Amino acid sequence: MPTPILMPALSPTMEEGTLAKWNVKEGDTVSSGDVIAEIETDKATMEVEAVDEGVVGKIIVGEGTEGVKVNAPIAVLLEDGESADDIDVGALDGGAANGSASSFETPPAAAPQDETEAERSLHPEEGAKAPVTKGEGAAADDRILASPLAKRIAKQEGLDLAALQGSGPRGRVVKRDIEKALKEGVGKAAPPAAAPQIAPASIDARLYPPESYEAVKLDGMRKVIARRLSQSFNQEVPHFPLTIDVELDNLLAARARINATSPKEGEGVFKLSVNDFIIKASAMALKTVPAANATYTDEAILLHKHADIGVAVAIDGGLITPIVWKAEEKGLKEISAEIKDMAARAKARKLMPEEYQGGTFSVSNLGMFGIKSFASIVNQPHGAILSVGAGEQRVVVRDGKMEIATVMTVTLTCDHRVVDGAIGAEFLAAFRQFCEEPAAMLL
Repeated sequence: MPTPILMPALSPTMEEGTLAKWNVKEGDTVSSGDVIAEIETDKATMEVEAVDEGVVGKIIVGEGTEGVKVNAPIAVLLEDGESADDIDVGALDGGAANGSASSFETPPAAAPQDETEAERSLHPEEGAKAPVTKGEGAAADDRILASPLAKRIAKQEGLDLAALQGSGPRGRVVKRDIEKALKEGVGKAAPPAAAPQIAPASIDARLYPPESYEAVKLDGMRKVIARRLSQSFNQEVPHFPLTIDVELDNLLAARARINATSPKEGEGVFKLSVNDFIIKASAMALKTVPAANATYTDEAILLHKHADIGVAVAIDGGLITPIVWKAEEKGLKEISAEIKDMAARAKARKLMPEEYQGGTFSVSNLGMFGIKSFASIVNQPHGAILSVGAGEQRVVVRDGKMEIATVMTVTLTCDHRVVDGAIGAEFLAAFRQFCEEPAAMLL
């Protein structure tokens, strides 16, 4: 019987997602391991691989559809001897046990190859017949006659197949025709016409005429960020900020000494950033003041055994917080390497859900943008978030004398249900101690 392909759950907490793209169409034959679709969540885009083999009998959910529930049928796979007439969409059960599962490994990209005999055998009706014009070579539905390989390369290169003269049987466009067009610079597809600007329903056109702005559609990430932060700030979390100044001269000197000893070439090259020290100092401060490393629930306060630090990373369309797990147990070099790796993959939306969901505490650093001081919104379920400003030279007073020091302002935003003012103050005192005396992090 026809097998439903279900909307996969990319994480234990995922309830719905966006079907961003289909890589197959109705009538295509798929094998186990073929990438058939791309699913977009609020934080990442994942590829869906077919587990079973068969023919795509029907695509139920179209590209770009938002809010597709987990385990809802998105397509139907047919086995040998079955046809589209056997499909009863209304009878499909999104939670059916025999629904097709999916895995999420990135398959290696296939390099274009010459058209094979096997590929040519897919079109036996095009055998040794006399070449005809493109108009005669098109099917009744105006489908351009071209080999699968030629179609794939033309799509990648932005070529219009209808503008090419095919040299294959019955005027079929093959790989050599594509290569010739690329060499001669012909056959480029015309850019798509710009869609007319449609004003969002919530916008008063009297205030903002449609021609006066460009409307950028909200993606899943931005919608989730808006919903969660509004929920945190306005409804659930009674938050308050605590702010202190931290002197960085000893930390900067230690960083300079460590970086000076790093190899200049080879795989061992690394350079520590101030943010690496901040992550480590935050983790050590959480272990020193365990009451700050906590999560509020309606039944109990969870005191976490490890400092799992979420590091805010700005990406296109929003913000993501990949997590340095058990940061208190890791050295600065390991923390630095993890953050660099996860930040790069976060910007490419290649993080796995388990790499950014959960954690016990967050750090948001805008110092590199020259921001002196700011207060972040608590990232639930964390009990607090540390906002880090720029380090700058300021005048400080020591023993009645003015001196110059490099000073950084940090603000701890606390969930008052779990982190009281005194606990937050203890955490900041411990954090400042670790930053001002970096050697203390080694104890």
